[in-house]
Amino acid sequence: MDIERFKKNDKTRYLSDLYLSLEKEEQATLSMGSDPSLAVLVAEEAKKISLEKDNLLKQMEKILVEEKVEAEFPNEIVLEVRAGAGGEEASLFAKQLADMYGKYALSRGWRFYILNESRSALNGYKEASFEISGKDVYKDLRFETGVHRIQRVPETEKSGRVHTSTASVAILPIPKKISITINPADLDIEFSRSGGAGGQNVNKVETAVRIIHRPTGLDVRCTSERSQLKNREKAMGILAAKITLLEEEKATSKIASERKNQVGTADRSEKIRTYNLLQDRVTDHRLKESWHNIVRIFEGDLSAIVEAFKEAQEKEAP
Repeated sequence: MDIERFKKNDKTRYLSDLYLSLEKEEQATLSMGSDPSLAVLVAEEAKKISLEKDNLLKQMEKILVEEKVEAEFPNEIVLEVRAGAGGEEASLFAKQLADMYGKYALSRGWRFYILNESRSALNGYKEASFEISGKDVYKDLRFETGVHRIQRVPETEKSGRVHTSTASVAILPIPKKISITINPADLDIEFSRSGGAGGQNVNKVETAVRIIHRPTGLDVRCTSERSQLKNREKAMGILAAKITLLEEEKATSKIASERKNQVGTADRSEKIRTYNLLQDRVTDHRLKESWHNIVRIFEGDLSAIVEAFKEAQEKEAP
């Protein structure tokens, strides 16, 4: 039995020590088996120890499997929304998308809170980022990355003309273990006062953090925590996730012509979905599938869309 792989893992190290203790106990027990008067007792005790060892092995294997699944599908993500084409109407659409995901997160029992936001004149979102954590959050929302388009008649449009505007969504998985190394010399770090609600401390002390990664031009802001240190740690985690995603996108683009995944490339520039209010229809262009009752969908009822992607993935699985 290769017990070393369990000893190397923080979550299974204690259990592996128990397993090794049981092995020694088992050997000591079996050594008494040469005495006929103890044969029955030794056999019973050895069987009991063997069962305990098997249970420990099952526990350790389960922990490693769960850890592997969580590494592939983390239970923490950063959701970014950004207004695209369409001016103020695009900012309002970006806000509507963010609210939609927030309500869906609430329905799933996930944690959802603001990391950073930049408001428009009509209180829409020029850009905003949110942290969402909970079971299966990345597995369920990973296909939301891309350009979302809305077609509707804005309230400010007197002639009744239909406007088309866009907003981009990015889903960034935040792994528990950071697999890349970031050179501190490549970073520009700025501190400022956090705006908005949050009490006197948040607004008077420079707790907000902005990190710029010069080699890639990536810019990360975090204002959600009350301490500068926590905001910095969180911003570094988000930056690592962004750099990883950027590298993955570059690798994906190189083999795009050979890719057989029908669901899409998760490219943030890919137009993935259209929300048509006049026809009360939401169409996902990757699945070539539509759903009605936009009001309900904007209220956070994304279950049908999420399930459709799960079914598509199952069909593609070898």
